[in-house]
Amino acid sequence: MASQEYKAWSVVTASTIAFTVCFMIWMMFAVIGIPIKKILDLNETQFGLLVATPVLTGSLIRLPLGMWTDKFGGRIVFFVLMLSTIIPIYMISQATAFWQFLVTGLFVGVAGGSFTVGISYCARWFPKQKQGTAMGIFGAGNTGAAITKLVAPSIVVAYGWAMVPQMYAVLMLITAILFWFFSFTDPEHKVGKAVTVREQLAALKDPRVWRYSQYYSIVFGGYVALALWMTKYYVTEYHFDLTHAALMAAAFSVPGGVLRAVGGYFSDKFGAHSITWWVLWVSLVCLFFLSYPQTEFTIHTVTGPSTYHVGLGPIAFTIIMFTLGIAFAIGKASVFKYISDDYPKNIGVISGVVGLAGGMGGFLMPIMFGALVDLTGIRSSAFMLMFGVVWVSLMWMYWTEVRPLDAKRHRKLQQADTLE
Repeated sequence: MASQEYKAWSVVTASTIAFTVCFMIWMMFAVIGIPIKKILDLNETQFGLLVATPVLTGSLIRLPLGMWTDKFGGRIVFFVLMLSTIIPIYMISQATAFWQFLVTGLFVGVAGGSFTVGISYCARWFPKQKQGTAMGIFGAGNTGAAITKLVAPSIVVAYGWAMVPQMYAVLMLITAILFWFFSFTDPEHKVGKAVTVREQLAALKDPRVWRYSQYYSIVFGGYVALALWMTKYYVTEYHFDLTHAALMAAAFSVPGGVLRAVGGYFSDKFGAHSITWWVLWVSLVCLFFLSYPQTEFTIHTVTGPSTYHVGLGPIAFTIIMFTLGIAFAIGKASVFKYISDDYPKNIGVISGVVGLAGGMGGFLMPIMFGALVDLTGIRSSAFMLMFGVVWVSLMWMYWTEVRPLDAKRHRKLQQADTLE
């Protein structure tokens, strides 16, 4: 009979692989959306809606999936979820009209809800001091976004865009079968039939849940939005072809997934608050530089007019995006460390709420990116929007966490001085 430790790591491994495949499929339109945009002659806002539609379903379904995971167990919920997406994935290859892509995208988006199932499923197999690491390893499945950018363009070039969803449908079927054989169930991880939906949702009255949701809408929602947007950004801003644009965009997606496990380790060691605080500051600095548009200006000098160009070249841009990807990866883990610390008995529901907020950020931002480009004509306006969101979050964190902690330390110092 397998030991508890073996089962725990087998669950993490199987869930991480399954989540990676789900994320590959969730991000599929980031690549195939570019030839579809050209075929259907879509504007920037319509393209934003196309790539974001799967994210909508994957976000809205996270709360009920979290509740079902607490109630019925992660193994069965994860397995059924994967099976339910196979036919819709294949049907994308048969779509010919814009509305058909949107409808099939909504059904495929269910795959994005796998995060809430897996994060709760994996965390319950480990003690509190190791949950951050376990959740970080599972969250590394975000690397699926990078894998899609590395694999899908080659498929598109060789066989056409329709082959991507056809191959992904087969991949999902194989993954679901393997997941079932290498995962386990522990009845003690379920909340029990006596727990009502009302009791599960009681924690939503806690303002901390909404604060964590705001943080996650940046580190995960921003990651999803940029992962969907960056391939096209390289094509339009730097005039790369699809294959090279996707490869450059992967420089953001790879650390955004792989290093999530590192973020889990740091969160276990230094605490969720400290890590999240520094993540937001690094993100703000990166977004400041990314926001500056390509600019040419003329200065009238004594020798005549001199024209200068200011703007990020593709190499500098990619280095900053790589740094932002690292920050987001660590932040995704640190936010969920807050949840495992504060809600150990209600991880599924709370992670569902926070995951929903993050997913909605990933849904709304690409649409807003497209609308801003259509309105202003400035491609870097996407980063301007995100800069504002991060600044608001930093202020919220300062007043609700940093200031109270500083006041608490000050009181302790005063008490120590009084005792002396």
